[in-house]
Amino acid sequence: MHAAARAPTRDHLDWPFFDESHRALAAEIDSFVANGGLGDIDHGDADAACRQLVAALGKAGLLRHCVPKAFGGVSEAIDSRALCLLRETLAYADGLADFALAMQGLGTGAISLSGSDALKEKVLPKVARGEWISAFALSEPDAGSDVAAMACAARREGDDFILDGEKTWISNGGIADVYTVFARTGEAPGTRGISAFVVFADTPGFSIAERIEPIAPHPLARIRFDNCRIPASQLLGSPGEGFKIAMRTLDIFRPSVAAAATGFARRALDEAVAHAKSRKMFGATLSDLPTAQSTLGEMATAIDAAALLTCRTAWKRDVQKQPTTREAAMAKMTATENAQWVIDQALQLFGGRGVRVGEITERLYREIRALRIYEGATEVQKLIIGRELMKTR
Repeated sequence: MHAAARAPTRDHLDWPFFDESHRALAAEIDSFVANGGLGDIDHGDADAACRQLVAALGKAGLLRHCVPKAFGGVSEAIDSRALCLLRETLAYADGLADFALAMQGLGTGAISLSGSDALKEKVLPKVARGEWISAFALSEPDAGSDVAAMACAARREGDDFILDGEKTWISNGGIADVYTVFARTGEAPGTRGISAFVVFADTPGFSIAERIEPIAPHPLARIRFDNCRIPASQLLGSPGEGFKIAMRTLDIFRPSVAAAATGFARRALDEAVAHAKSRKMFGATLSDLPTAQSTLGEMATAIDAAALLTCRTAWKRDVQKQPTTREAAMAKMTATENAQWVIDQALQLFGGRGVRVGEITERLYREIRALRIYEGATEVQKLIIGRELMKTR
């Protein structure tokens, strides 16, 4: 396990986006982390670490924020601000801890939105308790940002669907118990002919084709469906609604990606400030140098800009009950890009020590990189923002 995290700053909890329940949640998660709730995380065995973390987060009741109240959750509907606070705090402490919580929500978000009551009852309580691990299977080898190019197909056969094809870059692939899978059913061309399904890991015809090792270790895989038969009751929503379901799910969770990036950035800033105050240089400390002060000032401003966009998005969805497609894209793009820059500046302030394996800056540098790609790369977020802007002008 890496060195214990410093206590994160909580000034933003005073912003009008949050209420007392969110401040209480922040105190709860702070206490959980500070008292060793995450346990001894072995980053050399990401599979075992994620199983351990999911179990710990479930036992602590924190995964209940990933599902609706009727099926073991805390709120009537998934609360975006709660997710953001949880992910920011966990990312500040450890990237795998953030990943473990995030995937429980993303992997079952479509079930919460569009699953039958029977399917929700079967899956969501186990996910909330940390007994099952979930995954979200949308991307393919030739269909990442271009979802319309999806080739994985599902054909109706009586009371069943037969799935054939592959998915890749699937987080929790190889350890998940339940997968939300998107496949082409052909009701219409492009994205209008995609449907969403729930597939359990023990289903005949489902297999792990390849395990993938990213720069910041976490469970990742290419999965395969070969004449994989599932009952039609495991269809989410109606045939052809899969793309809409996927986008609704991503709209809920994109602000939490921004929050996780902000958590990484806050940790980088805090570590940089502490280092600058203690690093002797030219008869003073690094923190006495105007160039260092200027850099730290820019870092703090970049973090607040990202946090404000993130909190606005979650608040608008939770309180105003309005669509947040544009706002979520703005928050995700800004927070992940700003965090990459903030972490790079922190590493620069650490100098040679910053690139040493095992240093917090080195770990953060690896962990932030994927966030600029998954759940919609930065370039895709720009297109979303521009498209939504055209609708209002």
